Amino acid sequence: MGLTNNDILKKIRVALKLRDDDIIRILGHVDYEITKSELGAFFRAEEHAKYMELKDQILRNFLNGLVIEKRGVMERKKPEENSAARKPKVAPSAKNPAVKSNRKPFAGEAGKKIERKKRPRIE
Repeated sequence: MGLTNNDILKKIRVALKLRDDDIIRILGHVDYEITKSELGAFFRAEEHAKYMELKDQILRNFLNGLVIEKRGVMERKKPEENSAARKPKVAPSAKNPAVKSNRKPFAGEAGKKIERKKRPRIE
């Protein structure tokens, strides 16, 4: 059977030498609050009475918080004040002779036939 979310969190915890306080702080980066007892339930053995399965949402929040912890908060680009002043991007047209394309024509295009090179047979 594959890894569970609990296994993934355990492996990340060991690899990065994280303590409970570190994980709580990391989850705090994405405004997700969790107690130490809830966190401890994720690290228990599956047979234990207090074991709790780690849901996808909590693991996703942890990973997003970990990215913020390691890289910092991503800065958003400011939209340009005059967006109408930007030139719209226009696709090159085959009908416009001023625009040259590096694209090779396909076999049925403009009645042209592209001949393939024959490969030698290996016997």
